[in-house]
Amino acid sequence: MYFLKVISHFDSAHYLRQYSGKCSNIHGHTWKIEVTVKGSKLNHQGLLIDFGDLKTLLAKVTDQFDHKLINNVDGFTDDELNPTAENLAYYIYNKFQVALPEHVAVHQVEVWESEKSCAIYSEER
Repeated sequence: MYFLKVISHFDSAHYLRQYSGKCSNIHGHTWKIEVTVKGSKLNHQGLLIDFGDLKTLLAKVTDQFDHKLINNVDGFTDDELNPTAENLAYYIYNKFQVALPEHVAVHQVEVWESEKSCAIYSEER
């Protein structure tokens, strides 16, 4: 199995709904996003998928959050997902997966909200 990882970041704000702590107030992060994909077959060039294609795809998924209030982004409004790091990882995982070629799958998505705190989503057990 081959694994590739791309890393990006964006700046945005959020607040947690139905939370009784400081994070219920609007606050911002420089979010670091790491996406790892996997596959067992390389193409005729010896690539699983081009890193440039992965970076472009990651930008398409995350640009909607850059310099925005995540609570106002489709998928995270009042009756949808609470904009936790866990839910961001889940959301990015699913958006990324449907855009990949058939022979490549998302292995995991890491969403870092600080240098010391991240959430990881993977469908593997």
